[in-house]
Amino acid sequence: MIEPLPAPATSHQEPRLVFGVMGAASGEMSPEALDLAYRLGGAIARAGCAILTGACPGLPHRAVLGAKAEGGLTTGISPAASRAEHTQRYGSPLDHLDFVVYTGAGPMGREVPNILSSDVVVLVGGRSGTLGEFAIAYEEGKLIGVLEGTGGITPGIAGLVELCNKPTGAEVLYDQDPEALVSRLLSRLASAPRTERRNTEALGSA
Repeated sequence: MIEPLPAPATSHQEPRLVFGVMGAASGEMSPEALDLAYRLGGAIARAGCAILTGACPGLPHRAVLGAKAEGGLTTGISPAASRAEHTQRYGSPLDHLDFVVYTGAGPMGREVPNILSSDVVVLVGGRSGTLGEFAIAYEEGKLIGVLEGTGGITPGIAGLVELCNKPTGAEVLYDQDPEALVSRLLSRLASAPRTERRNTEALGSA
């Protein structure tokens, strides 16, 4: 069972932890993957955390729908420069997003703010774009969750971590149960500093 974050003891409200959910916006998605993504969003919301995506359709938006069903806070970082470009050029949804940031940076350009704005990054399926987001998260020393059973690049992440063989401060947790994954990520985050996770000695090296 996932316990909600405790309310602060003072009147000052601490910012919510942000789970960045990165994954397949298009392509083949199994019913199982869609269900897992939806459950992931619900688990994030029930834990009292906010969800952030690339404001795209597909598995990340399924997580958004799951979060909103539980009354969660949702934010999208759009590649578009405007609402019209977001919906017309990129064909991306706006429903169930509480906030949308229009970067005008394109799909690849919005990947850095996606990752840097997230306390935790969770991968759900995905292809080359998600691979880029994983690379940024790993390089930035983020706590990363891999939701197994969602297909795409997720079965290959463990091998990529081994191939990289680079200490960046990043940590990767794997689980096929969305609720368990969120609980484990929150426990790990609580036991490690939220900031300066990066191994500064590794910065700047390839």
